[in-house]
Amino acid sequence: MADALAGDVQEPLDLIRLSLSERIFVKLRGDRELTGVLHAYDGHMNLIMSEVEETVTLVDEAGGLQLAKREMPMLFVRGDGVIL
Repeated sequence: MADALAGDVQEPLDLIRLSLSERIFVKLRGDRELTGVLHAYDGHMNLIMSEVEETVTLVDEAGGLQLAKREMPMLFVRGDGVIL
């Protein structure tokens, strides 16, 4: 099975194609992370996701870290902000 899967992956965007309709993790610029279901993508890494939970890491004045979370039913992610 692993050999068959490896044969389908010729370039990095093939991995994304295999993740359609699956729950994925996306790391964005600005200490933002998304988890949601991938519905569509393009060559610029623009993504359309549903059931999205966004987590933002904030640094407070004392230097401590805080996490802010929010949920969205549908989200368009611009590809130039995608890191991973």
